[in-house]
Amino acid sequence: MGNRGRVTGRRVRTARLACVIALVAGTTSLAVAQAQYPSRPVRIIVPTSVGSAADTLARTLATPLGERLGQPVVVDNRAGGATVIGTEAVAKAAPDGHTLLIGLPALAINPSMYRKLPYDALRDFAPIMRATSQPNLLVVHPALPVKSVKELIALAKARPGELVFASSGVGAGSHLTMELFLLTTGTRMLHVAYKGPAPGLIDLMSGRVSVMSPSTVASLPHVRSGRLRALGVTTPKRAIGLPDIPTIAEAGVPGYESVSWFGLIAPAGTQKDVISRLHQEAATILRASDVRERLARDGTEVVAGSPEEFEAYIRGEIAKWAKVVKAAGIKAE
Repeated sequence: MGNRGRVTGRRVRTARLACVIALVAGTTSLAVAQAQYPSRPVRIIVPTSVGSAADTLARTLATPLGERLGQPVVVDNRAGGATVIGTEAVAKAAPDGHTLLIGLPALAINPSMYRKLPYDALRDFAPIMRATSQPNLLVVHPALPVKSVKELIALAKARPGELVFASSGVGAGSHLTMELFLLTTGTRMLHVAYKGPAPGLIDLMSGRVSVMSPSTVASLPHVRSGRLRALGVTTPKRAIGLPDIPTIAEAGVPGYESVSWFGLIAPAGTQKDVISRLHQEAATILRASDVRERLARDGTEVVAGSPEEFEAYIRGEIAKWAKVVKAAGIKAE
């Protein structure tokens, strides 16, 4: 072999060795980074206000998750913009597992409500786990002369457009849940949007509006106190912890279903090992008997599904609510 051949051979071997070293170094660095996760406090951004159902989930997870991860977990409420503000913050955060989102139905509703969002509901996120699900409650003021879903439908048909229903905002879960009810039953009511569930519930309890379909977390205390009357739950089966309240489907609207779901989400690009660990730790927390029992008091059921299940579920919800938004002619304000 000539000198040129020997030099070329050495260069090839040197290049191969450099590639191997780079590959090993990169793999080692990644392994070290994953082994050190989390290296600082983890932030869970809640795109709704303190006291909301999403906030309840975040605070249920925060302390025990911090103990299991070995770093504090801080809840950061960033309400506003129909959840867009908080959701955008997570979409643009570093994909290192230190910034997480509590996802809720608005994530699947907003793509149909807004022409331009500062994020893509599927492409910009890495689902970790659909954590819990709960029904909304179809509730009325006790003075309204109805005691069942069928009686409410009959009254609405007798007085088309006269009954007023409240929601926590245009395009909010409580709004779309009612629009689905109206479309399914062929009834008409007047919609009044509020900034959050609390002011709508206040006006409902005072009799200024007649109907609302808020979360069980927000409305159940008022039902139990007698200030509101519950006609049905929006889930396909009776809610855990609320066996005496019929589903809207069994109470006269076959096939009706609207589920409030809440899940843990990371920015797209987050390492699978980090996603896997967060899923495992959060699922362990939620499956504990004391946590399940505490959540069940508000009708909340633990799901703790896989990342793949959660991604498929979000896709299905986006398609479902797109049809409702279009049929009802809803436009963001």
